[in-house]
Amino acid sequence: MDTITHGIAGALIGKALFRGEDMFARKPMNRARIITWSLMLGAIFPDSDMLREWFSSNQMLILTWHRSITHSLICMPFFALTLAGLTRWVVRWRKWDAPSFAALTGIYVVGILSHIFLDLVTTFGTMIWSPLQWSRPAWDLIFIIDFTFTALLFCPQILAWVYRQAEGLKNRAIITWSVFVLASLVATALLKIVGAPISAQTALIVILLLTVFFLLPALRFKGVGIRYAVWNRAGLAASMLYLAAAFFAHRAALERVEKFASAFQVKVESLGALPLPPSMWHWDGLINTQQGVYEVRFDLSEHADLSAIEHRYYPDALPNQYIDAAKRLREVQEVYWFSRFPVTRFHKEGSDAVVEIYDARFPRVRKDRPASFTYRVKMDESGKVISQGWLRE
Repeated sequence: MDTITHGIAGALIGKALFRGEDMFARKPMNRARIITWSLMLGAIFPDSDMLREWFSSNQMLILTWHRSITHSLICMPFFALTLAGLTRWVVRWRKWDAPSFAALTGIYVVGILSHIFLDLVTTFGTMIWSPLQWSRPAWDLIFIIDFTFTALLFCPQILAWVYRQAEGLKNRAIITWSVFVLASLVATALLKIVGAPISAQTALIVILLLTVFFLLPALRFKGVGIRYAVWNRAGLAASMLYLAAAFFAHRAALERVEKFASAFQVKVESLGALPLPPSMWHWDGLINTQQGVYEVRFDLSEHADLSAIEHRYYPDALPNQYIDAAKRLREVQEVYWFSRFPVTRFHKEGSDAVVEIYDARFPRVRKDRPASFTYRVKMDESGKVISQGWLRE
């Protein structure tokens, strides 16, 4: 999950369950605002591990370090206690009213746990048992960036702010409605660029829903009667229902991948069903075999016709001395450790040999660019490494 969505989720939990208030209210800092700030900071804290990449030239940190110690259930109590201690030091310095050290520790536990959970439901994998075990569990329920899920977390918080009082209500409603409509149009354009377009009908439905929630309650000030916490609890409930729906969609998608493997008599080593943007109807089935990876893309809203289902086969290159030499490199071993559906390719560039490894679970964004997480090793005729690293272009 992206860091922004984590922060939004943390703030929503604070407002929905712990009587938190808006983080940027005009009133002086108080206990309720500190609760929201603490939950938001706890929810984004695990991604602080990315700061190490800013000060390191190690290209493999995205695999070996990101989503490890700071995302660990084992290390989580230590981080919660440390953050609570720092928060208590700040509030004493600023003379703010704040929850006790024990309460803040519990708040940070909830924030960090929300981050770990929302990373687990994606496909990237999270090392929740590090440093005892360096595995990357992944539940494959939603895509790493899911605009629908982010909107379910964010919109109710804005609605709670819009309808907090009657004074200036219509101006707030119109301005926020305009901003969200513009944001939805931008998101539509971005999805088209990355090859996951939504239909005009879907875009229109989104705008209509925004109109219903942002403008209709402003008529006769009906929205003012809804309590602040109710808006936020509704958002938390809606986001949980969305994840529940994704869970059942994943089960249906996994069943369809298994039926494909059975129908085509694929010798399966491992398989998975991974979500594809822009909605939970779209899935990417991947099947590991000894010789390569099968990819099966489908829409759950359509009838399952296995004979007409879109599928591709990505064969591994035949073993040779250059591939064997590449596999002895520490970086390449880390790539294989990280990859759930690795595909190995080989070609010559003049007299030089090129070995490429990529993970098929990360879809190609554009046809004129390589798949994400493609690692490239270039060697001369003798097998000496000329260059190696992530393929960018």
